[in-house]
Amino acid sequence: MSQGIPAEFPGVTAVCKANIYFGGKVISHTLVDADGKKITLGLIFPGSYAFNTGAPERMDMVAGACRVKLAGREGFTAYPAGTSFLVPGDSSFEIAVDDGIAEYICSFG
Repeated sequence: MSQGIPAEFPGVTAVCKANIYFGGKVISHTLVDADGKKITLGLIFPGSYAFNTGAPERMDMVAGACRVKLAGREGFTAYPAGTSFLVPGDSSFEIAVDDGIAEYICSFG
């Protein structure tokens, strides 16, 4: 992957139960690394979705593309595969996928 996006995560624990949102339109699986850090790998199907954050998040786009509007900002910003964006903790964001499936890695903290 480009721009520092990992192609794999060796030595992690995978949580078997999926995180399913919006009737299956957003699905992620949780990984926990050796230091206890949580990472999710997910898919976003076409549509527009709103999420709240607790901890800060880094979203790396692995494949596909999305548009994102962070809380307090006007308009959406496009993020194609190979790019990333940061979401502050205790905040929210809207994410939209216009076509295809967006694949992402979300790192917390």
